[in-house]
Amino acid sequence: MSEQVERRKNSTEKKKFTITKKIAKHGSQSIIVIPRILESQLKPGTVVQLDIDVLESLNNASGGEK
Repeated sequence: MSEQVERRKNSTEKKKFTITKKIAKHGSQSIIVIPRILESQLKPGTVVQLDIDVLESLNNASGGEK
């Protein structure tokens, strides 16, 4: 699986990352795994704002849109 990470800083010095990922499964929950390259920037407890744009949808996934 490939992943893309783009790092930008805006004028207020907030860090912004764009990550393109597949949704993973952890037990019965769907999760987004943060790439290891961002581990030092996004430590546990860090509050982030997450916007999700669906780029590709699986029609046969359970619980997904049909």
